[in-house]
Amino acid sequence: MSTARTRARIATILAGLLVAALYAAPTAAPATADPTTRHRPSPPHVVGTATVPVYSYADAVRESVWVETRADSDGDGVRDRVAVDVVRPREAAAAGVRVPVIMDASPYYLCCGRGNESERKTYDAAGVIAKAPLFYDNYFVPRGYAFVAVDLAGTARSTGCQDVGGPAEVGSATAVVDWLNGRARAYDADGRPVGAGWSTGRVGMIGKSWDGSVANGAAATGVPGLATIVPISAISSWYDYMRYNGVLRAADYPGYLHSYVNGRGEEACADVLARLRSDSAEETGDRNAFWAQRDYRPSAGRVRASVFVAHGVNDLNVTTTQFARWWQELAEQGVPRKLWLYQAGHEDPFDVRRGAWVDTLHRWFDYWLQGLRNGVMDEPRVDLETAPGTWTTQRDWPAPGTRDVRVALGAGDGVTGTLGGRGARPGREREYVDESLSEDALVTEPNTAASGRLVFLSGALTAPLRISGSPSVRLRIRVDRPTTELTARLVDYGTAERIRYDSSEGVRTLATESCWGASTAVDDACYRDTEEITAVTDHAVLTRGWLDAAHHRSLRFRTPLRPDRWYTVTVPLNAYDAVVPAGHVLGLVLGQSDPDFTETDDRDATVRVDLGRSELVLPVTGRAVLPGVTVAPSVVTAPAGPSSARTAPDTRQVP
Repeated sequence: MSTARTRARIATILAGLLVAALYAAPTAAPATADPTTRHRPSPPHVVGTATVPVYSYADAVRESVWVETRADSDGDGVRDRVAVDVVRPREAAAAGVRVPVIMDASPYYLCCGRGNESERKTYDAAGVIAKAPLFYDNYFVPRGYAFVAVDLAGTARSTGCQDVGGPAEVGSATAVVDWLNGRARAYDADGRPVGAGWSTGRVGMIGKSWDGSVANGAAATGVPGLATIVPISAISSWYDYMRYNGVLRAADYPGYLHSYVNGRGEEACADVLARLRSDSAEETGDRNAFWAQRDYRPSAGRVRASVFVAHGVNDLNVTTTQFARWWQELAEQGVPRKLWLYQAGHEDPFDVRRGAWVDTLHRWFDYWLQGLRNGVMDEPRVDLETAPGTWTTQRDWPAPGTRDVRVALGAGDGVTGTLGGRGARPGREREYVDESLSEDALVTEPNTAASGRLVFLSGALTAPLRISGSPSVRLRIRVDRPTTELTARLVDYGTAERIRYDSSEGVRTLATESCWGASTAVDDACYRDTEEITAVTDHAVLTRGWLDAAHHRSLRFRTPLRPDRWYTVTVPLNAYDAVVPAGHVLGLVLGQSDPDFTETDDRDATVRVDLGRSELVLPVTGRAVLPGVTVAPSVVTAPAGPSSARTAPDTRQVP
């Protein structure tokens, strides 16, 4: 060891001894304590109602351990062990000051990377963590937290096999929470037992996409010690991620995701992969026991953690249904919660509103993990981006005062129907055939006749229309096939500056950097800045919905349609929040098979719609109503291309 390194280590030990003399007792609240309980004398990283950076990041304790889970997912007769990489303040450990944990459990640490810059873990020559992705360790470790990065079962350096949202995956995360609370065993690379006596037992899980989905799943188990979760663009039901109400989003999706992150090789996990493919019922699209096991929402009553949700309202990878239904279940159970909604797509708020996000996250963790009464729970529950760069707050979501308004469908001029007013009489029918139209073809030139769609337009709005919640379309239909895919889109026709997506998620990476925490030679805290991409466009698809018509009674089984019968079906649309300005026109566009977003073999159907018995159900605030019109207004849109507000993603993505 170099002289400089030796001196630094001695200085750290002396500082730790000094701190120990002043703060010998454990400092943070135990895992079962409420954040508002009184504390013992504050540790050095607490000043007033905030944690401050007093510990050395460069000299932090870095260790890699393997936590034993309860599962044997690869069937080798040995319980799975998940790799856990820890970064924690050395001075606090030397002083006997226990610290809480911020944890990100992910399948992506070695295969694919995390964050906007796709950072991966790196290790020193001894196999101990040297660099952890993202800024959490850089920022929070100096402030009296430990950061724990977990490789989910079957990924990276963990054993077991990936079961894609299932019990082995979720159990590999809860096992780490158990270890941090003294309820599970862990070992170092040489097989020696390793404890976590340095931990207070209070854990906060955070993560975007798949990582955040694991946090939702872990919270749904009610594991003691998990004090809060921060799911970002996260899944709460894997069925709804891979099946859109009975419609396949893409073929072999569970198998694709398993293989994408598999760290064990095909042979070791061949049986697990085969079960994923057989049990997921791809041939029917049914929601069976396999999917029920991967639905965390029914277990909201078991959640002991607070929940801070962040989601882009234009996220088409993990659609907004995922946060909205989870949020509703948590609200019904009285779970303490907070929400950020922003205009971007599948993005982390760190790349949307960086400074405010880091500040809010800091105060959230200080409250729930350090027990500091900083007022974060007294603020409005929801932060909402209403337009590019324009933010507001409200006390809940959907917006207080939201009510469902039933909007009638009118026959219009025979080419384009109307939306609002008295609507058509029962028995007035319109017909459309399946032509597998792209989204651009569906929604542009709405006044032009096209046999593959039905378009309904409101009159020009006389006042702004606030939509907040989950719309749906109730249709009375007759179909000449046993089933067909039904799709619906709400469209804002009118010129405005909007987030522009094209091949991105609405965010551009810049050449400049900003730093968020302390750095070392191999793990810096600096990240390239970002900005929202905006463009003036003449229309935007607000929200979309899909349904396999044969699943209109239940997602658990199919009911084939008879061509001589009329059926009432409901197409749910993804949750949304937007203000459609005065002067704009609101459109409802119906289609069938959707090559941009789904895969189906059920094509070529003809659908007849009884307009008088069909309606749009729209969640709106205030006294807003759609102007009644008998003839649809003329709407002109630019040709499909760069001016479009959204480019469809690939049907098969990774969360």
